[in-house]
Amino acid sequence: MDFTYIEADSANPANPRQRARLEFLIDTGAWYSVIPARVLRSLGTRPRSRRTFILADGSKISRRIGDAVFRLNGRHGASPVIFGQRGDSVLMGTVSLEAPGLMIDPLKRELRPLPMILARLGIRDFGCGLRQKTSSH
Repeated sequence: MDFTYIEADSANPANPRQRARLEFLIDTGAWYSVIPARVLRSLGTRPRSRRTFILADGSKISRRIGDAVFRLNGRHGASPVIFGQRGDSVLMGTVSLEAPGLMIDPLKRELRPLPMILARLGIRDFGCGLRQKTSSH
């Protein structure tokens, strides 16, 4: 199995000029990204909650969650971020990739633009089996 690493900037949403460049392992099986807590603290990022996560071996761990802005390939977007502890890998999860409109090509293991789909009101058939409700008065 090949691993894909990318370099990206992470910033504090409250002060986007405060940023750090990190090398992330892209993990398409992870929702959230993981950045070492010491890096997030140095950016002034504060945790806003705590969540429990299940590891691959079935064990559970608890980590603090905050928000970060991710900048990569000339794009940026905000997403939740896990305050990593000693032994945690620096990861880029799918939410952090999709926020700036990117995805990983599963065959070439390269970043690609994410097709951006926007539904507009008044469209009866969205092309995916969803239909707008209509009233019959």
